Amino acid sequence: MNIIQIGTGGFGKNHARILSQLGALSAICDTNPSRAEEFGKKYNVSHYASVDSLLKSENFDAAFVCTPTTTHFDIAKKLLEEKKNVFVEKPMTYVSKEGEELVHLAKKNKVILTSGYIERFNPAVSLVKEYVKTKKYGELIMLEFHRENRMPPHIKDVGIIYDTSVHDIDTAMWLFDEPPEVVFARSGQIRHEHEDFATIMLGFKNNKVAIISSNWITPIRVRKFNAVCSDGIISSDFISQEVKIETNNGAEIPRKETEEPLLLEIKNFLSAIEGKEPIRVKPEDALNTTKIAEAALLSSHKGTPIYLDLR
Repeated sequence: MNIIQIGTGGFGKNHARILSQLGALSAICDTNPSRAEEFGKKYNVSHYASVDSLLKSENFDAAFVCTPTTTHFDIAKKLLEEKKNVFVEKPMTYVSKEGEELVHLAKKNKVILTSGYIERFNPAVSLVKEYVKTKKYGELIMLEFHRENRMPPHIKDVGIIYDTSVHDIDTAMWLFDEPPEVVFARSGQIRHEHEDFATIMLGFKNNKVAIISSNWITPIRVRKFNAVCSDGIISSDFISQEVKIETNNGAEIPRKETEEPLLLEIKNFLSAIEGKEPIRVKPEDALNTTKIAEAALLSSHKGTPIYLDLR
């Protein structure tokens, strides 16, 4: 299988590392010629400074798009029109209308389109998903997410909702196994060109709720969430992958080996291309996440809840 990667900055360098480790990386493309050359030499693959030159020269099965959010649509559309399988880093697009076009194009050309919602592959989240599905600790009622860090210097084109909060929006939908009915948000701007702190409330059926707090103000890295169930509280850490369960019978920390979520995510994409397993993040899921991010920004600007009709 030949896989090409477009974009090597930020998190993209990790995709290149894993694709090379799996023996799948065949070419690198980056608009910065020196970076393209650096990664091409590092992984002993062809390198290009434009998507057009890559398309003219390379024969490949799938592409990873790890470029700034505002460029996702144009690049992914070009690849889908060439009938290539495409993995786009999150969020899939900045505008949901563009996401709808990509979903339609992928279906039309019968190729796989997915987006990088990596927390679905985090062993801590997978364990909580298992508990929620089996109702081991009762019915899931509420989710609370805290995602804090210093402001990333490389994120310029979007604010914290599209860059960071979208992870927890997707995780909430995956754990509740449905999209929310209403979004209410507050966000603000201190040091960034866009919003750098936000609190989002997602209202689901039967008064169930997810509260998502994100900021680029806190000097330490925090990535945690709590799942409040009718018979217990499950606390999880995205970074350490530790899960703690508290019930009337006391506390329990189940033993589970740590795994690199990105490796599991990329393996899922490659397996889906080969028809070995279904893709875990469907393009429709990624599209809904973008629609909710749009609604969160709109809610924050208007100061009112935004009601949704998502499927």
